[in-house]
Amino acid sequence: MTGQPPRLAASYRAPAAGYPAVSRLLLRHLAGGFPPAVAVEVRASGSRPYVAAGGWARLADASLPEPVPADADTLFDLASLTKVVATLPLVLLLHQRGQWSIDDPVARWLPGAPRSPVTISQLLLHAAGLVPHRPYYAMYADPAEIRRAVIAELAGAVPGPVDYSDLGFMLLGWAVEECAGEPLAELAAREVLGPLGMTSTGYAPQAPLSRIAATEADGDQRSGSGVVWGSVHDGNAFGLGGVSGHAGLFGTAEDLGRFAGALLTPDRHPVLSAETITLMTARRAGTGAEPRVLGWRLRPDAWGDWPDGTIWHTGFTGTSLLIAPALDAAVVLLSNAVHPVRRLDQIGAFRSGMHRAIRDALECPGN
Repeated sequence: MTGQPPRLAASYRAPAAGYPAVSRLLLRHLAGGFPPAVAVEVRASGSRPYVAAGGWARLADASLPEPVPADADTLFDLASLTKVVATLPLVLLLHQRGQWSIDDPVARWLPGAPRSPVTISQLLLHAAGLVPHRPYYAMYADPAEIRRAVIAELAGAVPGPVDYSDLGFMLLGWAVEECAGEPLAELAAREVLGPLGMTSTGYAPQAPLSRIAATEADGDQRSGSGVVWGSVHDGNAFGLGGVSGHAGLFGTAEDLGRFAGALLTPDRHPVLSAETITLMTARRAGTGAEPRVLGWRLRPDAWGDWPDGTIWHTGFTGTSLLIAPALDAAVVLLSNAVHPVRRLDQIGAFRSGMHRAIRDALECPGN
């Protein structure tokens, strides 16, 4: 697969006034071809959101003679941002409504589950003692078999130190469905995405491929070959039909900006009460490089000097979301950085550089 520098005049949306250093950095990345496509939104008190997007949603190859440009309306595979954008709000909403408690053993809400002391909050904190990942999509042919295998992992889970795990949020997605009595995708659309005005975000996107950022080609998340385009990158979410508690959402930077902006105004949040949002950040686990609150990480030290209380999360495809209540600011950074191949070291450097530039711009918007 060949890469082309983006036609910036055609595929770059001019940002709001200010943050010129961020714009220059973004343009350098796009001109250098990594990541292929990016969309950024920065929300800060007292100013219009900074919005910039461009690059290539899909690079050309032998099967596609011309690349597909990206813009501010491009849908990105949010990957693990699904955990905090869909699953976490639903878990907290059910607690808020008294339909369950986050201190319930999750096995109570998973028919057929083995006896287990693991609680809902321990899953949210990634402190349930579950393995980080298994390639269930390569082990089982049927979603029901994957579900049974993941639930069976509870038998050996011993809560303890923080150890990030996709399995925990897979379990939470199914527990949410059992408690609420509805499919996860429908619940997320009605109870979270709709009220927040996230009209372009959801599972299993129905938009034209030209609006969707492609991800990996010939990676290890499928039994077959070819570019993943229009379906979820994560193999286990794909094996479950594209809908899971840990991955599967697609969305735009503007929609994620709405999500983040709502958390910056907890007294006016359309879904969660201020008390529930306080609960989200009051439960903590982990030390050193892995301090966590419910669903989120703390202390993005590699991304610059962000104040205490800043929460953040990343997605494997090259997405991230950071919310800094002390600054009344939020950063949405979406990309298809695993397209056409994953370059994890470059993803880390890209995220760090962009967030450091944005942090500096929040101090001096004219730079």
